[in-house]
Amino acid sequence: MQESPGLFDILITIMIHGLPTTLALTLAALIIGLLIGVGLALARVYGPIELQWVSRGYEKILRGIPLLILLFMFGIGLSGLFAWAGPGTGSLFAAAVVSLGLRSAAYQSEIFRGGIMSIDPGQMMAAQSVGMNMKQATRHIILPQAFRLSLPGWTNEYAVVIKDTSLVIAIGVHEIMFQAKAFSLEQPGLYFGIMLVIAIIYFLFTYPITKYVGASMTTKLRQLGLGGGQ
Repeated sequence: MQESPGLFDILITIMIHGLPTTLALTLAALIIGLLIGVGLALARVYGPIELQWVSRGYEKILRGIPLLILLFMFGIGLSGLFAWAGPGTGSLFAAAVVSLGLRSAAYQSEIFRGGIMSIDPGQMMAAQSVGMNMKQATRHIILPQAFRLSLPGWTNEYAVVIKDTSLVIAIGVHEIMFQAKAFSLEQPGLYFGIMLVIAIIYFLFTYPITKYVGASMTTKLRQLGLGGGQ
């Protein structure tokens, strides 16, 4: 008769089979959100009125739709779009990344727009006065500072995204919540302990980043007179 795994064995299994998927979802979603979000922020600040409308509309709509709805829309309603990622979990993973990334882009656009708006407009004028065009000035002068100013807010977005990956269990992606749910169904007596383990994992992957990266950057920005709160 096979012995049922204990809580420690369950933890190891979840870390091996679920955690890599959770981290991959988080990284891919943040990258997509970063690329789209920066573009939306630049369009909102420097673009023509039409692009400003598009950027503003995207941000309002995507922030207003629950992530679970997006997961069902892409993972089930538009699952055929992700057939290139392979059958089963491959296409579901791709749908989850797109859902997380598009939603994160809406929030990141506001984070980076705030960073850009915090920079003295005179810096753009000074860059253009020495021969730079707007594209060059944005790339070499504005964006490096905007990224630095946006880092505290971006670490908070990281914490939100990694916790939001727990919702992809709804479409069957095999991340840590999926693994935990499977074990809890097999051993309902360990349900609380398994969920406590999952809570600790999320905590360990969020608190150190927001505390020691986000908070330290906020302190440094405040010392430099560039904001950062009280």
